[in-house]
Amino acid sequence: MKDALTFIMAGGKGERLMPLTRDRAKPAVPFGGLYRIIDFTLSNCINSGIRKIHVLTQYKSVSLVRHLWMGWNIFDAELGEYIDIVHPHQRAQEHWYQGTADSVYQNIYSIEAERPPLVLILAGDHIYKMNYAEMVEFHRQAESEVTVGVVPMPVEKAPFLGVAELDERSRISRFMEKPAAPKPIPGDPGHIYASMGIYLFNREVLEEELSLDAKQETEHDFGKNVMPNCLKNGRRVFAFLLEGNEGRAPYWRDVGTLDAYFEANMDLVQVTPTFNLYDRDWPIRTYMEQHPPAKFVFGGGDNPARVGKALDSLVPGGCIISGGSVNRSVLSPRVRIHSYSEVADSVLMEGVEVGRHAKIRRAIIDKEVKIPPSTVIGHDPEEDRKRFTVTESGITVVAKGTEIG
Repeated sequence: MKDALTFIMAGGKGERLMPLTRDRAKPAVPFGGLYRIIDFTLSNCINSGIRKIHVLTQYKSVSLVRHLWMGWNIFDAELGEYIDIVHPHQRAQEHWYQGTADSVYQNIYSIEAERPPLVLILAGDHIYKMNYAEMVEFHRQAESEVTVGVVPMPVEKAPFLGVAELDERSRISRFMEKPAAPKPIPGDPGHIYASMGIYLFNREVLEEELSLDAKQETEHDFGKNVMPNCLKNGRRVFAFLLEGNEGRAPYWRDVGTLDAYFEANMDLVQVTPTFNLYDRDWPIRTYMEQHPPAKFVFGGGDNPARVGKALDSLVPGGCIISGGSVNRSVLSPRVRIHSYSEVADSVLMEGVEVGRHAKIRRAIIDKEVKIPPSTVIGHDPEEDRKRFTVTESGITVVAKGTEIG
């Protein structure tokens, strides 16, 4: 993997994740109790042997940059390793990044300076495990000029994804962005091959295609513009199929909406989740502050209603479950659950405090929210809409630092 230079797209505004992205970029949104979304792409890089990484930032990047400096300052410059945080600097064009392709084009000097044989383009806002070294080997064996990571997805999700059509050799014959009526996988009418937002280019091909795209009036996006143009220009474009880990089905989630984000978190509390955080052969790294162990207090005794317990949940260090109950939920550090309160099917981020007798259900509570005693959230969507964000599926979302009267 020393031959591959990697760019991670981490400047996304994530409008469909509002209010979680009100104060932070989409890749910096907390996920799974301990992590940020970008940690999964970065962990894939480390586990795949990638040591040259440019992280391209733009939208509200302070939280993201702080996390990268504190948690990912693990590279050895003397060995030619680095993780560079690259802000928009208008070197190639007099504007901010106009799209994913434009963000790489404006940093094309980094490619020209190193002249790597291969350039790997990754999205920093997806949840999955993938060995990029296997993709590189496939790319070479197929004598591909461009290789796209793909995964089978239900056909009804096609209007929200990039879709590739393949021949029997996995060569891409057609690439469409968010098609209304895509061609399904042969022999599997319920699924399509969805683009994972992962592109592996021969360097010369990338430089040529980005230069051509920069001269045109387009959205300067890899999926919408560059990939269709690669096919139009006769490039050898192949698809690399994501396979499952540990005998499980392949897992890839675009957590670009509040409902998708909630569902991906809930995947983690299953008895045998498809996405395994506990895989010692593929560890997920992050930055973690020092916290005391999680604590569960009050065991009933003379008052059986006052029991501190958590079932089918993720509970990290620093949490205190003090006489309240937590079910099928994902907590972050320093969450405090007070007596007689009930939390179910919810995501509670760092520093959330749930007062006595409060009832929380099907909710996402962002950082540092203090929920007063006897507050009810997630049980009456119409009432919640007067104060908070409520998704189409009925998930109540409370923004960071919200003061609840």
